[in-house]
Amino acid sequence: MLRVGAHESIASGVHKAVNRQLEDGGNCGQIFTTSPRVWKDPDIAEEDVEKFRELSDENDVGPWVIHSSYLVNLCTPKEDLREKSIASMQKEVDAAARLGIPYVNVHLGAHTGAGVDQGLDNAASALDELDIPDGVTVLIESDAGSGTKLGGDFQHLADVLDRCDQDLDVCLDTAHVFAAGYDLSTPAAVDETMQEFDDVVGIEHLRCVHLNDSKHECGTNKDEHALIGEGLIGEDGMRAFINHEMIRDVPLVLETPTEDGKGFAWNIERVKELRE
Repeated sequence: MLRVGAHESIASGVHKAVNRQLEDGGNCGQIFTTSPRVWKDPDIAEEDVEKFRELSDENDVGPWVIHSSYLVNLCTPKEDLREKSIASMQKEVDAAARLGIPYVNVHLGAHTGAGVDQGLDNAASALDELDIPDGVTVLIESDAGSGTKLGGDFQHLADVLDRCDQDLDVCLDTAHVFAAGYDLSTPAAVDETMQEFDDVVGIEHLRCVHLNDSKHECGTNKDEHALIGEGLIGEDGMRAFINHEMIRDVPLVLETPTEDGKGFAWNIERVKELRE
């Protein structure tokens, strides 16, 4: 069964994300538990938790993913930022357990001069400080790889999984993968990129895909999402990826823009049309 949905708002209550997902035609999805641009803990009332769980179960919407704050930087050499990042992640995994959400997604962040190897060590050791509840898994997201950000290279993902004592998995973002230099624009390119991911990281670790087209060329390290099939990955690449045997059972979550009157509902329908 195709699992495709979008990153939905929790405005007026986290349970409202389920209603929005259904309106958009999705059956899985992603949320922020609070504003991702400030250090703020999730504040979700128990009644809202129960409504979210009930609506998701009744309508077979899931799995859900919590996306961590944009401020989290697991790779940082700065102790104060590291401590804030760990504390924020702990709140997110605890919120996931309350909501019955199986995944918390996080970017590795930037090493800001500490070096790639030290940055990866920092990330692994920060994740090891988390007390992750049963039933919740942290997903490391692939990155576009600009500046000193880590996660653009598949080897970065594999190294963190190897160095961390936690049981971690991975979320691939198609726009990020493309921007980082892994081509997805043709069926042959999709085959090659997915085989490399399997060889380096292991396809068994792929638990979620952020499905986005890209407004920039492959290898530019520029992270700007486009509508499905209307960016530089394009329709042929998106069709090949959506139907690739390695990801057919992986939930697809859209973080596409709203442009030309085309929002999440249009993009979800486009994915369904491209699925063979």
